[in-house]
Amino acid sequence: MSKNAPVIIVKKQGHGKHAHHGGAWKVAYADFVTAMMAFFLVMWLVNATPDVKNAVGSYFRDPGAFQTAGSSGILPGEPGGLTGGEAPQPSDVEVAQAMLERAATQLRDALQSVPSFKELADQVEIQVTPEGLRIELLENPDDSFFAVGRAELRPDTVDLLHVIADEQAKLPNHVAIEGHTDSRPYTTTAGAYGNWELSADRANAARRVIEEGLPPHRIEAVRGFADTRLRYPNEPLDARNRRISVVVRREG
Repeated sequence: MSKNAPVIIVKKQGHGKHAHHGGAWKVAYADFVTAMMAFFLVMWLVNATPDVKNAVGSYFRDPGAFQTAGSSGILPGEPGGLTGGEAPQPSDVEVAQAMLERAATQLRDALQSVPSFKELADQVEIQVTPEGLRIELLENPDDSFFAVGRAELRPDTVDLLHVIADEQAKLPNHVAIEGHTDSRPYTTTAGAYGNWELSADRANAARRVIEEGLPPHRIEAVRGFADTRLRYPNEPLDARNRRISVVVRREG
């Protein structure tokens, strides 16, 4: 190569980076999706039933009415939903409670028809508890529902139990019958007939009378508790600890 030949320098130009695209296309796409959703909603509403249209209209007129516990939709047939802005339906527990409250009121009224009830009213307690409707026949020192120390029912007690059975026959609930005594020893002889036997026999005597007005399959339990569940624990010899309990079980 000649020393006087010109020097040729070749510069290679690299590929330039593409310019960074902006986010405008995302906004446009979001607008398109929103428009399509609105379009399909309109098409759905046009072909919806009048009930559905009323429900949707009610929601937009008063959204707060649908913000209740257990409400998960505004369309008819949805779990927990409301139709046309109606009030939420009561729960099964509330329905069962109301039914037992009505039964208690009706039983109190029915017992007024028993001639001897006026004298025994202070010994009959009717209340709705978490387990159901509890009806208790409490003895006192001067009056008893059974013959002393025996499971033989007095005539007035039979009349009361007949009314109780007739009223419970109107309900679908199962019934348990309990017998209770006070802590006074029935006998001091070991292994002899005692409070356990007496409480169970009295509960069974009550069951036989109640079954005259109530289907036998409705009675789910007959129990004798002796003095293990005193009504007045601080007064174990109190006569009111001797009682028969008829428990109408809460259903649901």
